[in-house]
Order: sequence, then structure tokens, then C-alpha cells
Amino acid sequence: MDFLNTNTGQNNFNNPNGGHTAVYIDDRPMNNVEGRMTVSGSLMQNIGDPGFNTLDEPIKTTIMRDLKAVGMKFKHVLYLKEKNTLLKEWDLWGPLMLCTFMAMVLQASPDSVQIGDGGPEFAEVFVIIWIGSVIITLNSKLLGGTISFFQSVCVLGYCLLPIVIALIICRFILIFEQTNFLFFIRFAISIGSFLWSTYASVVFLGDSQPQGKKALAVYPIFLFYFIMSWLVLSHTV
Repeated sequence: MDFLNTNTGQNNFNNPNGGHTAVYIDDRPMNNVEGRMTVSGSLMQNIGDPGFNTLDEPIKTTIMRDLKAVGMKFKHVLYLKEKNTLLKEWDLWGPLMLCTFMAMVLQASPDSVQIGDGGPEFAEVFVIIWIGSVIITLNSKLLGGTISFFQSVCVLGYCLLPIVIALIICRFILIFEQTNFLFFIRFAISIGSFLWSTYASVVFLGDSQPQGKKALAVYPIFLFYFIMSWLVLSHTV
């Protein structure tokens, strides 16, 4: 009959971080089974630790940690110093928030729809952003890109941040009576956000593309952010 017998050496009895547990099955030692029996509370506070479990922490702590992670990714998009964060610790919370905000602001008002001069609907903006991101990601994978599907979608979504900032500024400018000068300001802001979003996404995704095919991978990104910037510039209601 099989039995399990554990034996811990006496020399390590008083060492909480030491100890080697030998397991015997049918009187044959299994010396490759060893490890720490307990995990201190401080070690369980870091993501990735074996004992880490978000179910054991308050909801407020979880939400604040996720918001800080999203904020750090926004910072990396505006300040291109660390380009591996979006790829290693990807998530879709930031892209979802940016996409929802743009769709809510750009959607046409009921009055403008009745006179035939309305902007896109909420669902149209939502679909353009997500379908566009998926198409760019599939194009990257077909060209031999080395990053995963969701990593690419994450980067493309977070790099919408400059365009979202331009949308907020342009929406504020629309409060005033429109002149050629104000239109030029809106045009310059939209072009600047388009260039920054395109540049940021290329910085994050450029190294994942094989040599000689980067231009084919950049062109859909260029077109995607150009369309989103055009929606911001053409928004007049």
C-alpha cells in the first residue's frame, strides 16, 4: 500500500525560511519536492507572487491599483521614455475608457440629426475604433509581427490619448463663435494629435515588425489615426 511520509531535518527546524521536506512513496525518496510552507503577509502584496490573490483585498484597493496602472500607461504614451510597459503589462481598460469617451462626445445630437447635419452615432465611433484596431493587428500578425493580438490592441487603444485630448480642447473651442482663426487652431491641434498618436504607436510597435515590412505595418496605423483625427476636426456640434 502506497503511503506518504515527510521528514524534515532537525538542523532546519528553527529556520522559518529553510528546511527540506523529503517525500517517500513506496520507500523511494522524492528529493525534488521542496519549498516554503508559509508566505508572509508582505510578500502577498505584490502581483505575481505565488500567494497573491485579489479576492483577499478590499475592492477599493483593487480599483485604485488598476487606475494607477492605467494612469502610468497614459503617462508613457505622452512621455515616450519606457516603451515596454504597454507590451509587458497590457490591459484593455484604458482603450475602453478612451473609446467610450470619444463615442459619447462625437455622437450627433438629436437636433442635428433631424436637419441632416449630424455627426456619427455612438455605435459607429465604437465600431470604427475597435474594428480598426483589429484590422491593424491582423495586418501586423500577417506581416510576421512578434507581439500578441491583445498587446497590439492595447497599444493602439492607449495611443488614442493625444486625439482624445485634442477632442476635449476642440470641444471647448466650439463654445465660442467660430472664426477662421479658431478653425486654424482646431486644425493645428488635430494634426498635432494625429502625428503624436501615430509616432507613439510606431515607437511601441515598430520593433515587433520584421525588417523590410515596417512601412506596410505603419500605413494602416497612419490611416487609422488620420480617420480618428478627422472625426475630431469635423465635429462641430
